[in-house]
Amino acid sequence: MTKLSDLVPLIPGQLHGGVLIREEGHFYNCPNCGQKVDQRDLRQVFWHEEGTSL
Repeated sequence: MTKLSDLVPLIPGQLHGGVLIREEGHFYNCPNCGQKVDQRDLRQVFWHEEGTSL
């Protein structure tokens, strides 16, 4: 099975202002598949957002 990390290089997000949050605050459950998504890795965010709009 091909992993998302094999397809494209890491696209790191950046914090602009605001307060740093704890490690678990960086994740949310995808409403489409239920998988945890790391919001710091924009590849994961884009992958799951594209999947929910289909």
